[in-house]
Amino acid sequence: MDEDQYRAAYNEINPNRCIFEKAITNRRCDCALKRRFILATREGIACQSEPALKRCTAVLNSIRKNARFSLKVVTINGPMPHNKELQVQAGGMLALQTLLGDTPADPAKESKTAQSTVLDINDTMQKALQKYSGIEQLPYGEIVKGIVKYVSRPKRKKNKQ
Repeated sequence: MDEDQYRAAYNEINPNRCIFEKAITNRRCDCALKRRFILATREGIACQSEPALKRCTAVLNSIRKNARFSLKVVTINGPMPHNKELQVQAGGMLALQTLLGDTPADPAKESKTAQSTVLDINDTMQKALQKYSGIEQLPYGEIVKGIVKYVSRPKRKKNKQ
């Protein structure tokens, strides 16, 4: 299956592509509204709620717009490079979850992975929009700080021989 055929088949079976697909497939976020599927040995994520997908799209676009300068991608028109997009998706949601106080109460009892994952994007998004009274009032300064601090994968240490 060539890439064009893959994209056509993907769009046919997944009309509601999850906007946080990169963060979910990278296991940094999860969502109660996701539906996983496999196409040509690749994993895809669909959203089961059109209103939630519209809300998530609007919030992520706003976060992306506010983070462009800090990520040094001001001149790029269109989609961001994969790692930058992952940084916006996962880093932005992790920062939002932290601002809402939804992180584990006792970090010593929780695993390291639980602290660095968003348990439910939909729930986090609803709580944030309720707390801050809309997309425009979200604390973008704090969210962007979280995005900039986010590291998708720690750098490997070189073996000294």
